[in-house]
Amino acid sequence: MWTMLLKPLIGVAGDAVSNMAKAKAAKAELAVTTIKANTEILNKQINGEIEFDVAAIKGHKDSLKDEWLTLLFSIPLVLAFIPGCEEIVTRGFEALEKCPTWYKAAVSAMIASVFSLRGAKHFLGNKK
Repeated sequence: MWTMLLKPLIGVAGDAVSNMAKAKAAKAELAVTTIKANTEILNKQINGEIEFDVAAIKGHKDSLKDEWLTLLFSIPLVLAFIPGCEEIVTRGFEALEKCPTWYKAAVSAMIASVFSLRGAKHFLGNKK
């Protein structure tokens, strides 16, 4: 008699355990699938950035923009060490501080396009 009562209970308990195991397996599979999808997306982003940098380097191969901007940015640096020129450098930077925001943004964008956008992120404060 006990056997007749226990068999259905054991069956129900076994089904419950089986269903819990299936649910855990499904959650684990979902987690693995999500990780794989995110990894694939990140790889595509990385490859896209690398492809962009390669194209930018090829495009600037015969350009003197890098050298020109480096020279231009070096002028205040050099003048700051020449006696009597420090005031000129200070007044120049004070004048730049008064420039409109749109002008500063345009100059920043120009610099970013010449030296690559990824490098400009660090220069402009985005450390990613």
